[in-house]
Amino acid sequence: MKLGSVIGRVTLSTAAPGLKGARWLIVSPFTREHYQNGTKTPAGLSKDPSLVVYDALGGGVGETIGYVEGREAAQPFDPPIPIDAINAALVDEIFYNPMK
Repeated sequence: MKLGSVIGRVTLSTAAPGLKGARWLIVSPFTREHYQNGTKTPAGLSKDPSLVVYDALGGGVGETIGYVEGREAAQPFDPPIPIDAINAALVDEIFYNPMK
């Protein structure tokens, strides 16, 4: 699982039948700087590309989420459908204590 910050939402005018009514979030993945600053003082947008994540948990703009990518993202659906990333957790706080 990876962590990221929700920076927007996607609205579709047309969707595949298995995805009707789905919610989609635009997520900026976390970097080391995000972990050092915690969720209260975000370090801004990541230099890594943002991604679109399927959301069934109700994540909102400004929140931190945990998401999974790849094959695991399609597993909750029967039959598996082509989804690259899915919201797996809504994160309340991050505790980061690097080893020295």
